Amino acid sequence: MTIETELKFIASSQAASQLAERLNRWPQQHSAPQALANIYFETPDNQLRRWDMGLRIRGINQQYEMTLKTSGQTIGGLHQRPEFNVSLQNDELDIRLLPENVWPEGAEIQELQQRLQPLFRTDFVREKWLVSYQDSEIEVAFDQGAVIAGELQTPLFEVELELKQGSRQALMAFAFDLIADGGLRPGSLSKAARGYHLAQGNPPKSIRPFPRLQTERKLNCEQGLLTMLSVLLSEWQYHEELWLEGNGDAGARVAEILLALREVFTLFGSMLPRKASGSLRESLLTLEQEMTHIPAKELCFSARWSETQLALTHWLTEQPWKSVLEEKHRKKLQGSFKRFCDVMLGRVFAELKATTAEFNQPTEYQDKALRIHKQLLAVCLLCGAYPLAAVDSWLEPWWLVLQQIHQGHYQDLPWTIRSLHRQAPFWINGSEVRHTGE
Repeated sequence: MTIETELKFIASSQAASQLAERLNRWPQQHSAPQALANIYFETPDNQLRRWDMGLRIRGINQQYEMTLKTSGQTIGGLHQRPEFNVSLQNDELDIRLLPENVWPEGAEIQELQQRLQPLFRTDFVREKWLVSYQDSEIEVAFDQGAVIAGELQTPLFEVELELKQGSRQALMAFAFDLIADGGLRPGSLSKAARGYHLAQGNPPKSIRPFPRLQTERKLNCEQGLLTMLSVLLSEWQYHEELWLEGNGDAGARVAEILLALREVFTLFGSMLPRKASGSLRESLLTLEQEMTHIPAKELCFSARWSETQLALTHWLTEQPWKSVLEEKHRKKLQGSFKRFCDVMLGRVFAELKATTAEFNQPTEYQDKALRIHKQLLAVCLLCGAYPLAAVDSWLEPWWLVLQQIHQGHYQDLPWTIRSLHRQAPFWINGSEVRHTGE
């Protein structure tokens, strides 16, 4: 078994044509392009997918290899998954050659073998460079071709950076250098994920609701913080794909997620000194502003867009911010996330009531709309310990208020807002939490 650590990027056609030139900046060994044929297998009821596994046979120059990838972790464009590789004499699948302990307990291997069928394939030309960078060796692979399922296919322009020897920090540093000229954006979807979607008929993807963060009750504040940011980064990349396909509502969701990411750092302001997140917050704000006037296909392949996503990935995985924390910050981060959320929900509601306490002129509604939006997003991020039905019931009239403000319908808002100020909270307030020992 090996643990594959790699960063994936989607390349624009211009960046793809310039990749070799960019890589000439560093010592390297170049490998001639090779045609790769990959067949992915699955059962009729998607058993491997339900186990979070991927199974393929790869053929190169009449040499074949079977690979099983098991459950791993993807943050931003950073992929880490255990994989098992077995050489084959031909392109016939035989999962009995894989180690027995890779399968879930109780799996019937012989029965599974009989049910596995080809589902989709990826045909592409791969060009590779082995780059020496700092104290590490990083393989850069450029794949150009297509993912194919029946009559459907989607083009493939993918750059993978795989750490062969050395440190993950060097891999990240190299990635920042490589994307500085633009044209590469982090890719969270694997080839297999794209293939499964095609095999299902390539159904249109829908815009997902803004996440109401659901977490385990026993998290500490540091774990809660990282969970918030990881979920938002995943949602950012999901909706970015839809925005690039021309879905304007998905673009609005991306802008909302950028706003929410900045709000997370505000919520944790007592635990994170400004220097721990300042540059990241500034980059997020700049992207929000640029979204108003730069087209998706230009902005999403810009250096600033990719660097911000990669910086957030680096912030989550390598956690450089910990080096600037004082002991008081570290102690707070180890406290109960549930208690923190309850206290912050009370504060956010108080701020929401203060924001909407009085409107002397219609223009004040528009002026305060962004602040109201941030406060509602904060409730979504802090509500994880409570039933979604109760959370959404509490939030729904506030979302309607925000919608009316955007539409310029102000007539009944003062009465509506006064009634919402008397809403009963769905959360337990801070003093009650301390008494229950949460």
